[in-house]
Amino acid sequence: MTETTGSKTRTRRNGKGLTIERIFTTPGVHPYDQVTWESRDVVQTNWKTGDTIFEQRGVEFPDFWSANASTIVTTKYFRGAVGTDARETGLKQLVDRVVLTYVKAGKEHGYFATDEDAEIFEHELTYALVHQIFSFNSPVWFNVGTQSPQQVSACFILSVDDSMDSILNWYKEEGFIFKGGSGAGLNLSRIRSSKELLSSGGTASGPVSFMRGADASAGTIKSGGATRRAAKMVVLDVDHPDIEEFIDTKAREEDKIRALRDAGFDMDLGGNDIVSVQYQNANNSVRVSDEFMRAVEEEAEFGLTSRKDGSVVTTVDAKHLFTKMAQAAWECADPGIQYDGTINDWHTNPETGRITASNPCSEYMSLDNSSCNLASLNLLKFLREDDTFDVETYQKVAELVITAMDISICFADFPTDPIGETTRNYRQLGIGYANLGALLMATGHGYDSEGGRALAASLTSLLTGAAYKRSAELAGVVGPYNGYARNADAHKRVMRKHQAANDEIRTLHTMDSSVHKAATKAWDAVVKTGEKNGYRNAQASVLAPTGTIGFMMDCDTTGIEPDFSLVKFKKLVGGGSMQIVNQTIPRALNRLGYADETIEAIVEFIAENGHVIDAPGLKPEHYEVFDCAMGARAIRPMGHVRMMAAVQPFLSGAISKTVNLPESATVEDIAEVYLQGWKLGLKALAVYRDNCKVGQPLSDGKADKEKKADEVEAPVEKVVEYRPVRKRLPKRRASQTTSFAVGGAEGYLTAGTYESGDLGELFLKFGKQGSTLAGVMDAFSIAVSIGLQYGVPLETFVEKFTNLRFEPAGMTDDPDVRMAQSIMDYVFRRLALDYLDFETRSFMGIHTAEERARQLETGSYAPLESSSDDEDYEDELENYSQSAATTPAKKAEKKEEIADQSGAGAADARKADAEIHSSAELLEQFQGKVADAPICMTCGTKMRPAGSCYVCEGCGSTSGCS
Repeated sequence: MTETTGSKTRTRRNGKGLTIERIFTTPGVHPYDQVTWESRDVVQTNWKTGDTIFEQRGVEFPDFWSANASTIVTTKYFRGAVGTDARETGLKQLVDRVVLTYVKAGKEHGYFATDEDAEIFEHELTYALVHQIFSFNSPVWFNVGTQSPQQVSACFILSVDDSMDSILNWYKEEGFIFKGGSGAGLNLSRIRSSKELLSSGGTASGPVSFMRGADASAGTIKSGGATRRAAKMVVLDVDHPDIEEFIDTKAREEDKIRALRDAGFDMDLGGNDIVSVQYQNANNSVRVSDEFMRAVEEEAEFGLTSRKDGSVVTTVDAKHLFTKMAQAAWECADPGIQYDGTINDWHTNPETGRITASNPCSEYMSLDNSSCNLASLNLLKFLREDDTFDVETYQKVAELVITAMDISICFADFPTDPIGETTRNYRQLGIGYANLGALLMATGHGYDSEGGRALAASLTSLLTGAAYKRSAELAGVVGPYNGYARNADAHKRVMRKHQAANDEIRTLHTMDSSVHKAATKAWDAVVKTGEKNGYRNAQASVLAPTGTIGFMMDCDTTGIEPDFSLVKFKKLVGGGSMQIVNQTIPRALNRLGYADETIEAIVEFIAENGHVIDAPGLKPEHYEVFDCAMGARAIRPMGHVRMMAAVQPFLSGAISKTVNLPESATVEDIAEVYLQGWKLGLKALAVYRDNCKVGQPLSDGKADKEKKADEVEAPVEKVVEYRPVRKRLPKRRASQTTSFAVGGAEGYLTAGTYESGDLGELFLKFGKQGSTLAGVMDAFSIAVSIGLQYGVPLETFVEKFTNLRFEPAGMTDDPDVRMAQSIMDYVFRRLALDYLDFETRSFMGIHTAEERARQLETGSYAPLESSSDDEDYEDELENYSQSAATTPAKKAEKKEEIADQSGAGAADARKADAEIHSSAELLEQFQGKVADAPICMTCGTKMRPAGSCYVCEGCGSTSGCS
């Protein structure tokens, strides 16, 4: 049997199978041939110790991959011993190892209508991976196509019963899962409480005591060989008699950490003595019922029940218990909360069993002894140059990826037989996305805004709708999942719930309207096709942290998270590093209608300050577009909760996300977040209050104490007082007068210098002679002049008076200072340009028009003959310089090239300080306070949040399970 599609004749093998449509590729052209490849050396060091922790030279990657992406993929995902012929040496080998395994399994299991469809599937999957359009989760890259067990799942849920055999088996199963590079979660509520009796008459130990053994086991195992520490979740139902002990577990350990720290022990997050503290390897969550939450609202009593017969062991005040949860989370960020009623109301398989637990990051929620493999789409890849969203391609890629994910279950290995059996019977998948925060910013949407939530909801609805549409089509080709028949009514009910939720979305703009229209059409197809065929997959979508794979795709933001900060730390391909203002910022400003001159001024301001507050020319109503997870305008806690609530109805699973709260947040604030999470229909929530955990190095504080002690005991010495001496200008001195106009108001600046050329005085004429304004300007000029003559550095005045904002403000007639926020802002920028050296004012972000033009052309503000201590950095910029052209088109092309190599953009790029090694440390520099984040155990870099986990920008290590 044959069918003709276009000009190609396809030969069917069995009359069934999918017809795969081309999305990106061209017939007769392999995707690798459309890419320019280059050789790179990957050398990774621990910056603290100076030790080389990895080295592989001559690896091959596309030229548009950033240094960070190629480093992380080489170190994490290439298989074979380094230095041997078995070692993979380039991205082609890695992608072929994975993709060809998928294609082979797809053919063997009847997924493709023809061999030609299998080839198109191979090419499209290859193209999408090479061009960073999506990525599978880490275990796929670790294991698929190797001699190792081909574990493809990142997320596992276990079960444990009230017996010693089951408890010991739990320890063993977790160990195997951690060894394979994944994480696991389970609910301990079946284990009888410490308030109940054993059959022998003795008292039971209770689940909290057994948590100690599992925690110690997890702390000794590095996942995936040397990938990351074990990730685990422990859940306890709110009606368990030991729930108060469970809630207090980690908070009491945090008290212990503080006591040991004050006694001189090394209790830093990577310290030698932290291992003595218990319960630190798991995320803890309380599973609350709707009944309990209603009791909290009504301030009623709530019964804690026996695990053996369901009788009430004791009653508690529900609100008091709820406040106790919030208090513990305020102290140490644990426990989180899971909403049992919502979780099981959206459950597609209730006839098989309830959902009792989740994976470590809380995005995967399904049956006990099950697993889920993840994949994430890079949303920014679907944003066209004209800032329209490519809805059709987005849907097609989602259908392609979900097909590949389902194929993986056909050949996958699993750590235990029960997990393998459940996963093959229910085929749970977890498609998701990354770069939502970057997409919202680039398109001018505030993260905490109605428009931002409408777009996010529409995108999530279309993603899950496209996934279930393909799942229903697959059911017609290779059959529904084995457990579908007994759960058909429930599964179809949940599909209708998703469809009804989609109908409730209220779009505000053309972009979200077009996405929502496609989602509505997709859900209609889901219900109709599913009614006929059933579904191939019990679950289809989650929103995972996308830590390591986010770096692989060069994403600015992870999962559903907003941008971490406006200025990022980026490595260069040729070595060295830069701090870079995200390219999404000028793109957003352009979309919001700002002129090029204003965009340049705003970007320079951000590069200097790390935030947009009082940026020249930026309207306050646009500040929200640039709000981030951290920094001067951090998104409010309920902004995070509302975004989660907007997308939750369109996910099979849940969302890995932590709601960040400031250090000043109260216990009541956390309780309100937990309460609103329930009311808004979330499935799970975790919170983190800044500086609630101990994790800072001891050396500085200890040194300060020793210093104070020494100062107290020191003998009294003679005090010598030093006073500044005024250095007057000579009677005859050189001076220059500059006329200027700021916002249409004109004035004159006269500056006098010493014989050395250093500035010694200034006079400002502004306003009519004899007016109050003229008098104030004279007095100000005298005060600054005397300060200069007494030795106050000019750069100090520049730092204090630039960016002062008052009228008149706006455009100037000075080509070097195009925008000024006030007269003072202009005057001291002009003085900096005239009298400060390049390095000093460049650090302040003050450049001439010529220097800014040079930056667009070469990637550097510095003159071509300037030198730098960082040879690798200068070599990189030298390469940019040599290849730069002079035409505007070539300049734009070169700027784009720099943006590609940085991974985020080169809107305003400058050399990073030698002490900075991550975006978290860069944010510390801008904020003037220490970021509350762990140190990577592999490379010593300070990590940053990714969902409810942490990720290292230096080597890609994560504390989570995706």
